[in-house]
Amino acid sequence: MIAYCEVSAFTDTPGHGNRAGVVLHAAHLTRQDMQSLAAMLDAPETVFVLGHADGLARVRYFTPTQEVDFCGHATVALGLTLAQAGLWRGEPLALDTLAGRVPLRLECRAGVPWRVWMQQPAPQYRPVPPTLRAELADSLGLDPRMIHRGLPMAAASTGLWSVFVPLLDALILDGLEPDFPRIHALTEALGVGSIYAYAPMGVNRFAARDFAPALGIPEDPVTGSSGGALMALLASQGRLPVRQGRACGMIYQGHALGTPGEIEVELELTGEKVTAVHVGGQATLEREGQWTPRQPGVRG
Repeated sequence: MIAYCEVSAFTDTPGHGNRAGVVLHAAHLTRQDMQSLAAMLDAPETVFVLGHADGLARVRYFTPTQEVDFCGHATVALGLTLAQAGLWRGEPLALDTLAGRVPLRLECRAGVPWRVWMQQPAPQYRPVPPTLRAELADSLGLDPRMIHRGLPMAAASTGLWSVFVPLLDALILDGLEPDFPRIHALTEALGVGSIYAYAPMGVNRFAARDFAPALGIPEDPVTGSSGGALMALLASQGRLPVRQGRACGMIYQGHALGTPGEIEVELELTGEKVTAVHVGGQATLEREGQWTPRQPGVRG
């Protein structure tokens, strides 16, 4: 029997945020086991801990259909689960992921674990040809004139690549009618995991929706990895206020699905270069269970 739990990240309200599967003891599982359990849970991502010692936890992430290099909301969910299980008390801890090492920091209130901060992998950026503006807009059910010309449209990653499409306001974002087969084809052609639409709500506050059908996730409720990448992209292009080498911001996501969540981002910069991306969020346990593999798998 394999013990697992389901945890909603980037919220402290059950039923909100983004649900993740968390398996704390997965050293004996095969790749097929992990993929089967992730498919059964049908959460956007499930994180498996393959080992945990000396301040380092080796982890793997699976969507319902495939393995991915990194997942922000599952990382937050894992951090709070470890803390609440008494397996992490705030000492230095890093995750060994396929995207690199991800240091975690535990924030407590009155001695109670409250928020997890993760330092995401170093940001990377790629341009998106302006000629794709109309095609991206059409895949989202938009007129191209609804795309914001003053904010960056580009690809970026802090562990998982997305194409970021800026919209004029949050009302347009709420009214999107995504064409998932076209989004699937576009993301595969561009070598990214998702199309991430965002709209300004203030100087450093944004609303967002993230579409990743190629990863088996039509719409991801609240996306920590892309939230960090978005803020890094904005800061690198001078679109965020920077004071003494630091910038911060908030992303609101999940409202269109009825599962609102909030992502906090803190950035460190040297000049215009983003040198560190910290993403923080709360999490809440939804339920616990046990699962038995139906058949032996192939170790991978």
